[in-house]
Amino acid sequence: MRIGILTGGGDCPGLNAVIRAVVRKGIAEHGDEVIGFRDGWRGVLDGETVPLDVAAVRGLLPRGGTVLGTSRTNPYALDGGPERVLDTLDRLGIDALVPVGGEDTLGVASRLAAAGLRCVGVPKTIDNDLDATDYTFGFDTAVGVATEAIDRLHTTGDSHHRTLVVEVMGRHAGWIALHAGMAGGATVVLVPERPFDVDAVAAHCQHRFDSGFSPIVVVSEGATPLGAPLTTATGQRDAFGHVRLGGIGEALARVIEERTGRESRAVVLGHIQRGGTPTPFDRVLATRFGLAAVDAVHDGATGVMVALRGTDIVRVPLTVAIAQLKLVPVERYAEAEVFFG
Repeated sequence: MRIGILTGGGDCPGLNAVIRAVVRKGIAEHGDEVIGFRDGWRGVLDGETVPLDVAAVRGLLPRGGTVLGTSRTNPYALDGGPERVLDTLDRLGIDALVPVGGEDTLGVASRLAAAGLRCVGVPKTIDNDLDATDYTFGFDTAVGVATEAIDRLHTTGDSHHRTLVVEVMGRHAGWIALHAGMAGGATVVLVPERPFDVDAVAAHCQHRFDSGFSPIVVVSEGATPLGAPLTTATGQRDAFGHVRLGGIGEALARVIEERTGRESRAVVLGHIQRGGTPTPFDRVLATRFGLAAVDAVHDGATGVMVALRGTDIVRVPLTVAIAQLKLVPVERYAEAEVFFG
C-alpha cells in the first residue's frame, strides 16, 4: 500500500514521532511505501513530496517541529483546490492519506473523505482543544515549558516587587493557562472561556503584594476583559479565517500597574511553547497515534481520527472530532480559583 502523510497547522513537539511511527510500522509490518507531503495541504496541492523510509526517520523521536514542514493552507479557499488535491493523490497512486493536524487540517480531511478520499486523521493541537480526544501531543510539552517559565519568574518578581503577566497560547481554550497556572502557583489564571473582571484581577494582585510576595498572572492569548473584544496583533486573518492574536499580556500589565501602583511586566512565551524536544508523555502518545493510524488504514477505515480515551487509542468519525472544541469547564476553572490571590 502507498500511504501519504502530511502535517498541517501550527507545529508542535511530537509531530516527528508520528511520522516515525507511521513509517516504521507501515514498512516493517505491511511492506508499505510512505510518501511525505511537504508543508501540509500546500504540498498536496503542488505535488511536492519526499520519500520516507526507515533511514529517513532515524533520530526523529526526540526532535521537535516537523521534518515535513507545515502551513495553514486551505484547499477549500482556493479555486479548484479540492480537485487539485484529489488529482495529485490519484496521479501519485496514494492509496490512503494520514493528515496530522487540528480542527482546520482535519476539517479539510473530513470534507475530502466525504468526496471519496481514503483518509485517517491524527489529532494535533497544542491547545488540547479537540473534543474527541482526552489529550493531544504537544500539550504536555507546552505546559512544561510554561510552568518552568513561571517557576523562574516567581524569583525575579519577588526580587523586584513587581507583577509579572505571563501570556501563553490558547485562542479559544485555556487548557495551557489552566494547567501551567495551577502547576506554577499563579496568583490568577485567565482563560478565553471566562471573560475576566479587571478590578478583581488587580485586587488579587494587591492581596499578593500585601502578603509579602509578588503576583504572577497567567493569561491565555484569547482571554478578554468583560465586555471587550479579542486583543489582536495585526487584524490579519489566515486561510481558515483566524485572526492573529497577541497583546493581552501587555495590555493587562499596564492596567495592573495603574491599579496597584507597582511595576508590572509582561512576558509572552509565544513560539517557545511550540519548540524544542517533546516530553516523554508526548513522545509516547504521538507514537501510539501513528501506530494506530496505520492499523486503521489497513483495516480499511476512512473518514476517522485516532483518539485517546482513558489509556486506550480508539477511532472516532472525523465529523465528530471537529464538531466542537473542548473548552475548560466551569468546574475545572473553579479548582484553580481556590488559589487566586
